[in-house]
Amino acid sequence: MMMLSRALLTGLCLAACASVAAAAPKTAKPGELDWRTPAPESIMVIDTNKGRVLVELVPEVAPNHVARLQDLTRAGVYDGRTFFRVIDRFMAQTGDPTNTGEGGSDRPNLKAEFTFRRAADTGFVPMAAPAGLEVGYIKSLPVVSQNWSWSDVTSDKKVAAWATYCPGVIGMARSEDNNSANSQFFLMRQPYPSLDKRYTAFGRVISGLEAVRAIKTGEPVPAPQDMMQKVRLLSDIPESERPKVRVIDPKGPWFAAETKRLRAEKGADFSVCDIALPVEVR
Repeated sequence: MMMLSRALLTGLCLAACASVAAAAPKTAKPGELDWRTPAPESIMVIDTNKGRVLVELVPEVAPNHVARLQDLTRAGVYDGRTFFRVIDRFMAQTGDPTNTGEGGSDRPNLKAEFTFRRAADTGFVPMAAPAGLEVGYIKSLPVVSQNWSWSDVTSDKKVAAWATYCPGVIGMARSEDNNSANSQFFLMRQPYPSLDKRYTAFGRVISGLEAVRAIKTGEPVPAPQDMMQKVRLLSDIPESERPKVRVIDPKGPWFAAETKRLRAEKGADFSVCDIALPVEVR
């Protein structure tokens, strides 16, 4: 049997790689029509000792969890809270008023919002349709959904959908009881889709993921010192101090072009987590 030489194999690989690269050129820079300005009350500004983290909350997928974090943020509950459980290539957990990993707020526990009903006006932007599902975005949050064709046979003309755990996604911690979430939450350092539909996800880091990944690891963290020093909603920061934030709109042409490029580049390996949404913070 004829064997290809190493040099010939290398040449073929380079040619193939060049062909793929030529087929999927880099997407042009975003234009003015590609940006959206998030609602200030939906942005958590988390100042940590590792840097500032901005999280966009998405009430369309879990309104009660979003309301809880807004409430606790405004009450100052999250100020000075340590990251007490941090696992490399997984997540960083915080939000315990006792800084022990065993506590919660004085508010009642929350009922799970693992899934939601996606309507025609929810704002879902599809990217691909694997295995009879649809994957896409609502604002900055990656979402998996039943195919929209199922809305023809559902009583409410909606379909089931859920946020998926890509890097930066914020999820609510809980005990074995599905309805035991209270104040503790975690920020994903890496993708972990096995959490989907098991822990409520309701937003995503849009700026500062590198700070989340710099937090000291440990399960639990020994003598944790990395913490959320100050947590505020963007809407509650005085206008003179408030950063100006805008992020790529998944409904815009840049997002569509970047999705097309990545699908061509990755083929069957394409994931909804592959796209990195540009953000501007001034």
